[in-house]
Amino acid sequence: MAPPSIFPLSLLLLLLLLAASPPASSHQVVASDCLKVSSSQFSSSVSQALHVLRQLISLLSRFSDFSPDSRISRAVFDCLDLLDVSSDQLSWSASASQSPQGKHNGTGNLSSDLRTWLSAALANPETCMDGFEGTDSIVSSLISSGLGQVTSLVQELLAQVHTVPDHFSSRKSWFPSWIKPRDRKLLQANGVPVDVVVAADGTGNYTKVMDAVLAAPDYSMKRHVIYVKRGVYTENVEIKKKKWNLMMIGDGMDATIISSNRSFVDGWTTFRTATFAVSGRGFIARDMGFQNTAGPEKHQAVALRSDSDLSVYYRCGIYGYQDSLYTHTMRQFYRECKISGTVDFIFGDATAVFQNCQLVAKKGLANQKNTITAQGRKDPNEPSGFSFQFCNVSADSDLVPWLNSTQTYLGRPWKSYSRTVFMQSYMSEVVRPEGWLEWNGDFALDTLYYAEYLNYGAGAAPEKRVKWGGYRPLNDSSQAANFTVARFIEGNLWLPSTGVTYTAGLGV
Repeated sequence: MAPPSIFPLSLLLLLLLLAASPPASSHQVVASDCLKVSSSQFSSSVSQALHVLRQLISLLSRFSDFSPDSRISRAVFDCLDLLDVSSDQLSWSASASQSPQGKHNGTGNLSSDLRTWLSAALANPETCMDGFEGTDSIVSSLISSGLGQVTSLVQELLAQVHTVPDHFSSRKSWFPSWIKPRDRKLLQANGVPVDVVVAADGTGNYTKVMDAVLAAPDYSMKRHVIYVKRGVYTENVEIKKKKWNLMMIGDGMDATIISSNRSFVDGWTTFRTATFAVSGRGFIARDMGFQNTAGPEKHQAVALRSDSDLSVYYRCGIYGYQDSLYTHTMRQFYRECKISGTVDFIFGDATAVFQNCQLVAKKGLANQKNTITAQGRKDPNEPSGFSFQFCNVSADSDLVPWLNSTQTYLGRPWKSYSRTVFMQSYMSEVVRPEGWLEWNGDFALDTLYYAEYLNYGAGAAPEKRVKWGGYRPLNDSSQAANFTVARFIEGNLWLPSTGVTYTAGLGV
């Protein structure tokens, strides 16, 4: 608890700071179709949210070197990054709504773009506050009301955007405006030339992955390709928001591995435990492994965190225990990946599709229950959620002897409107018959959206599944189609530019 003489002065500072602050192309949705209010009204509301956000950033920056407590210092550092990214996302939203025919950072579907960016701007303040968990911090007390105000303003903005499906979702040849024509042919041919090489043995341009990332151009409108030769690279890699269109290629998910061991128990925020983190838009990883070796006893320990919009992870391994994969925000696609862990090992508030992936449950702590997902949708207007299609859910070799004593579930509701769908996937006997686990009593059981469609295997037992109000066994293909690549992440508008294999609809 802060000394009585400090808290009122700091609170006064916050109050003073706040008191001082006051013709479409064929593939695009125009603002009048997308917004429930005029674009000027929408822009004005965005400006109001930005104003409060920037005041909070100004306040937080004064505390960046304030606390001797490393966990609090790291939480402040997280908040500054997160709120700065939210500021960008709100600015993109205002710009796109005022000039929907201009060149923006999205797919060309204005509704999808606005809802994605606003959803991310909503998630970031909550992640900021999560970083102060377990601390008794003056700073968190100071900023909580301001963050609450930002959250309310962004929720109002989300409610002002119509859900408008793309009318050209069957097209497979359109490329985002930020992919240059000369890159399109290279990407279509899947023959992207390498710009730099990372090799631990010194035979490349760099020996550390992070060095190659730092040297990459900022705001690149063309792919910058980093080839990472086989080997284990023991380092933490963070691709910041300015690093657009990076592509990282390895020699295989079990050959090129980036490894570290940061954990919550060792004083890191969950957000900052990530071995590999990426925020720059348009990121692609292929044939790479991302690993956190902290172990189950260290609790939250992220292997891969992604905030990268329109990002792709192809033939990648993501290995950890609790919180292995943090799909924090934005639109993401995972194809032929292997993801392993124990508790909530795929979590976050992204809009993500997983196709042909292996989801591998491991043996954790004694008496610990495994949960594959913990999706973090907190507002019903968010587009976010997880969709798993053609995936394989099974037990790792360390869990097989313990199947009778270690319970494994498809997911549990981290936030009120948690949304997760499993479709056309194989489930081994590792999955409990009831399928899904409560988070805390009856929290979110009626407001969540959990669904299954045409799953099979010993662990797919539709007649034994939970009877919650929010659980939906899907029998209609038209309902399941809403969670396909083409519809859920508008994949036909941007995935062709990446060269990745994908299935647009329900067909194999």
